[in-house]
Amino acid sequence: MRKLVVTENMTVDGVIDMSAGWFDPLAEDVDQSDMIATTAEHSAAADALLLGRNTFEAFRGFWPKQTDDPTGVSDYLNGVNKYVVSRTIEDPGWQNTTVLRGDLVEEVQALKAAPGRDIVATGSVQLVHALIAAGLVDEYRLFVFPVVVCRGARIFESADLRLQLLETRPFSSGAVLLRYAAGESSSSDT
Repeated sequence: MRKLVVTENMTVDGVIDMSAGWFDPLAEDVDQSDMIATTAEHSAAADALLLGRNTFEAFRGFWPKQTDDPTGVSDYLNGVNKYVVSRTIEDPGWQNTTVLRGDLVEEVQALKAAPGRDIVATGSVQLVHALIAAGLVDEYRLFVFPVVVCRGARIFESADLRLQLLETRPFSSGAVLLRYAAGESSSSDT
C-alpha cells in the first residue's frame, strides 16, 4: 500500500499559513541548496500530489509560469500526477490532474491502494486537517523555518496524536526537517 505523506513548510510556532509572507520558495538571498536536494529526494519517492482546491489554484497560477526555476519544483509539479479535491473545478487546466469529487476517505483510500510510490499532500490546510482526522496520514515531513508569526492556520489545530520521530535534518538556512511516522491518537491511551 502506498504511503500518504503530509509535507508542510511551517514556522517555529506551527503556522503553515503563508499569508504573512514569511516563505519564499525561490528566495535567492538564502542558501537553500541542501533543502533543495532534500526536496528532490522526497519528490523522487513520490508519484502523486494531493491538494485542496485553494492550494491547487495557487500552485497552478504560479509554478507552471516559472521558466527558470533552480529548485526543480516547477518541473516536478508539471509532471507529477496531481489529485485535487474539489466539487467546483470542472476543467483543472493543468496536465496530469484528476479532480476527486467523491467521499474524501474513499477517494484517498483508493489512491493509497493503487500501485505507485508516495502520495504527498502539501499546503491545503482544510484537506490536511480532514486527512489527519480520518487517520489517513502515514508520515509527516515538517520543514520548520526560524520564523515566528503568532497568527495563521496551524497543521495540528485539533489533532490529538502521538508521533514517532524518524529523522531530524538541519539546513544551512536555519530551517530544520522534522520527519515523523503517524501514531495513534493519544486519547486511545486512556
